[in-house]
Amino acid sequence: QVQLVQSGGGLVQAGGSLRLSCASSTRTFNYYTLGWFRQAPGKEREFVASIDWSGRNSDYADSVKGRFTASRDNAKNTVYLQMNSLKPEDTAVYFCGVDLKYMEYGAKSRFRYGSWGPGTQVTVSS
Repeated sequence: QVQLVQSGGGLVQAGGSLRLSCASSTRTFNYYTLGWFRQAPGKEREFVASIDWSGRNSDYADSVKGRFTASRDNAKNTVYLQMNSLKPEDTAVYFCGVDLKYMEYGAKSRFRYGSWGPGTQVTVSS
C-alpha cells in the first residue's frame, strides 16, 4: 500500500505562486500515474492534473492549463504541482492520489485514484 505525504500549500495573494509536493515512501510509486485533485467546500473533488510514471506526459483541467505544471522526480519518489498566476477560485484542499492501474495514463475520474494523500489547503486571497 502506497502512502503519500503532502507538503506545500498555504495562503497567497491572487497572482502569486505555490508549489505542492507529494512524496511516497516506496519506489513502487514510480510505476504509476499520479493525479492532483482539489475539493472546495460544498463541492466534489475535481481533477486538476496528472503526470505519468515517466514524467514525460501530463494532463490538465482547462481551468488550470497554462498556469499549473506537474512534474516528478522519481529518484526522490516525489511529484510536484507548480501553481502560478493563482486565482481566488483556485482556493481548495488539494489532494494527490495514485492511479489504481499499473502504468496507465489519462484518467480524470477521482474513482480511478487511491492511496490519497491527506490534503493540503491552498487559499488565494483577492
